[in-house]
Amino acid sequence: MSQAMYQASVPVFKQMLGSLAAVLAKGEAHAQARGYEPGVLLQGRLFPDMFALTKQVQVACDFAKGVCARLAGVEVPAVEDKEQSFADLQARINQTLAFIASLDEAKFAEAANREIVVRPGTPKERRFQGQDYLLHYGLPQFFFHITTSYNILRHQGVELGKKDYMGVY
Repeated sequence: MSQAMYQASVPVFKQMLGSLAAVLAKGEAHAQARGYEPGVLLQGRLFPDMFALTKQVQVACDFAKGVCARLAGVEVPAVEDKEQSFADLQARINQTLAFIASLDEAKFAEAANREIVVRPGTPKERRFQGQDYLLHYGLPQFFFHITTSYNILRHQGVELGKKDYMGVY
């Protein structure tokens, strides 16, 4: 089961973070080509009460590293949310990719049945078995923020398609 939990998490996060990096690169090129401040895209949002692009990327990275760390039974690395440029966001993605790549597949041996406790933005905790945590909480949350990042840039006129979203697989 360790291989199944590892394969259902680490490679998926790697693929989608890679596509997010490529989508952000297209967004930065779009801003440069049109001669406007990249911050316009970085602070873009789909609706006033939603997170801006920068926060969407930060949260996507947090889910990737957090889910993988918890499944592997290791400490979730703390990262400050201080990104203010496309380069900063690319560095955040690269840092996240390096962390999840450093996790040994053997650490996922008990992941399916490992108890995972999270406090999603509140003091109230949620408890999951590892497999449910990954499939019903972690991946859906991660995909929401990846998709929303894509949609913010697409909404701002960046020429993106499904191939950009899917990345290399």
